[in-house]
Amino acid sequence: MKYIIVGLGNFGGYLAARLTDLGHEVIGVDSKEERVEPLKDAITHAITMDATDVHAVKTLPLKDCHVVVIAIGENFGASIMVTAIFKQLKVKRLISRSINKVHETVIKAIGVDEIIHPEEDSAERMAKRLQMKGVLDSLDVSDDYNIIEVKVPERYVGLTIAETKIRLDYNINILTLIKMEEKLNIFGIKSKIKKVAGVVTPETKIEEGDILLMFGHIKDLQEILSLE
Repeated sequence: MKYIIVGLGNFGGYLAARLTDLGHEVIGVDSKEERVEPLKDAITHAITMDATDVHAVKTLPLKDCHVVVIAIGENFGASIMVTAIFKQLKVKRLISRSINKVHETVIKAIGVDEIIHPEEDSAERMAKRLQMKGVLDSLDVSDDYNIIEVKVPERYVGLTIAETKIRLDYNINILTLIKMEEKLNIFGIKSKIKKVAGVVTPETKIEEGDILLMFGHIKDLQEILSLE
């Protein structure tokens, strides 16, 4: 897919680089050269441009772009102007970052397709992770259901997926196993990386040090995590 990311601060820059890593074509735009320069080798195209200038924006390949993300995070006025310009130019899908409640009201009125709250979402995700014992990471599927990463409890080491009876006892699905492997980084220092085991079967055996990726209702996940 083809993306345009406007605003290459911490959030926008990371998003642009990550989408590029995943194999997408990304054009990153920012008015500040010091934000554009570090990303020139990390994303498909990094451009210094004033996106509040409609004539400049029209030079971008808007018809070929699948998603435009307005990731401006500190300039209220610029974010509204840029969002309005891309809306006026009828891009296929327009996503805008919310700076505050007033800003969100305005961009909703402009008619964006989606509003994101990166700081709030990150804080909410961390809060949920911290409140559940042993959780390394979590992903909200809905208000009631989560996917979590958790270190395998000692009681399950050496058992197969079927032998744990996790689905039968707690109505929780083990989606896959993650194993931590040591590799040398570019500085010659050992670091641990995650290796996903792929699709597991009832016969897949759980080993010490594995991480379980589990899906279920939050109350069921909390119940299994509360066990010693």
